[in-house]
This record gives sequence, C-alpha cells and structure tokens, in this order.
Amino acid sequence: MSEYPTIEQIDELTGLVKSKTSHTPQIGMILGSGLGPLAEKVENADKIPYPEIPGWPVSTVEGHSGQLVIGDLAGKNVLIMQGRTHFYEGYDMPLIGITIRVMKRLGIETLIVTNAAGAVNPDFSPGELMLITDHLNLIGMAGQNPLRGPNLDEFGPRFPDMSRIYDRELADLARGVATKNKINLQEGVYVCLAGPSFESPADLRFLRAAGVDAVGMSTVPEAIVARHSGMRVMGVSGISNKANLDGNTITTHEEVLEAGKVLVPKLTTLVSGVLKEL
Repeated sequence: MSEYPTIEQIDELTGLVKSKTSHTPQIGMILGSGLGPLAEKVENADKIPYPEIPGWPVSTVEGHSGQLVIGDLAGKNVLIMQGRTHFYEGYDMPLIGITIRVMKRLGIETLIVTNAAGAVNPDFSPGELMLITDHLNLIGMAGQNPLRGPNLDEFGPRFPDMSRIYDRELADLARGVATKNKINLQEGVYVCLAGPSFESPADLRFLRAAGVDAVGMSTVPEAIVARHSGMRVMGVSGISNKANLDGNTITTHEEVLEAGKVLVPKLTTLVSGVLKEL
C-alpha cells in the first residue's frame, strides 16, 4: 500500500470486503480500546479478521480485536471495526483514513466513532460517556493531516469545511436516548495526540487551558476523512481515567481496558438507541 492510497487501491479493498459478506451495511462504527464487546451484540454476523483483507491496516494494540463485524444491530445493518489502528503504531496518517474510504465506497453514509479517553475536564469521572461536540486537531496542525497528499476528488474537495464535524441531529438523538435511559452523558471537546506515551501534567494543563475536555490517540483522523467524504459523524468518548492535572496519579493501559467493562453497557444502550431512532 502506497503512502497516499489511490482510488484503485481503495476500490480493491472495497471489493475484498464485499466478497466476504452478504450484508449491505448502512452504518459504520469504530470501537476503541476496551469497547470491542459491543460488537458481540451484532446478529447474523460475518466476521472478517483484518489480516484476511490484504492492505487493510492491522491493529497491534491490546484491547483491539482487529476484525470487521458486519451484520444486524438494533434494526440496522452495520459494519463495525472491532479495533482500529493508530498513528503511533507506525502507520502514515493518510493510511489510517483508508478504512473510512472503504466504508464510503460500500455505501455507508453515517459513522459512529468511539474511543477510550482520559479526562482533562476535572468534573468528568471514569465510567462516564462524553458526546464529542468538537475536536482539537493538534497533530493535523503540526502537519500530519489525514488528507495530506493528492486529493481524491471522488470523495470531496481539496479544502473541506470542518465547522460542523460532528452531526448535530445525531447529537440530539444521543442526548434523547441518554435522558430516556438515565445515562449521564457529558459533552465536550476531544483532542487527539500522537502517543503512545500518556500525557504529562503540564500537557494536560495546557490542553485544559485550550478548552479540551478529554484526550486520546485516535478518532480525529477518522472523523476528518469521513467529513471530507460527506459522511455524517457521531463521536462518543468513554472516560477511562481521571484528570491528572497535578501529577499525583499513574495512568496505565490496563486501567483503560478495565474501564471498558463499565463503559460497554452504557455505550451499547446509547448506540443501540440512536440506531433505532435513525
């Protein structure tokens, strides 16, 4: 796979996925660290491990199963990425977006993207969900934008608008589902950092001063590529650890995965409710 995926390479991957399933998915989903068990709710599922799709970026991180799950969830036909790839794994940023391009070529027009995130807002607690209302693209500002390279006119314009990355109607549906099911749904701004090191207290204080509420190492590249492709996007962070603004807390990946056990039931209820309303 080249550094800048071509439309021919994207269509080849799309054909490979089509050849391995009888489903025609309407909704795309990406599940973050520790959130993979949501995919177990899919019925009549076709499961395709990423290594069976030559050219598909393969997850290397614990908590990311690394397979496509395609089937029925809450009355909708969905394609779920049970695990994702990250910039820190060594993938070029444009390659991270190739999975979103394939979704678009499959006919998917709505993306629900999830992640496990650390709290930056001191009022957020582990085990809560946060609806992403906007993001801070620090990696992109520094030059690693997923749209870097030749523009693929088949998907969108060279200079796409990003004023409404996260769809307002989908956000309203999420709020309604959360209220109905008594889920405390926080809202805020998510920032994607390169990783894989966790943030220092000074990093977190800087991010908080910039208006950030939760921090992670994913989601933003996928959301940008989806919007460039004209897809609607809903983003949800599962808060996995408390804000460490004073440096008195040690953060571990094991802690992130453990938080997923509390987050998955809430996330399942929220996502299933939104799917039913679509």
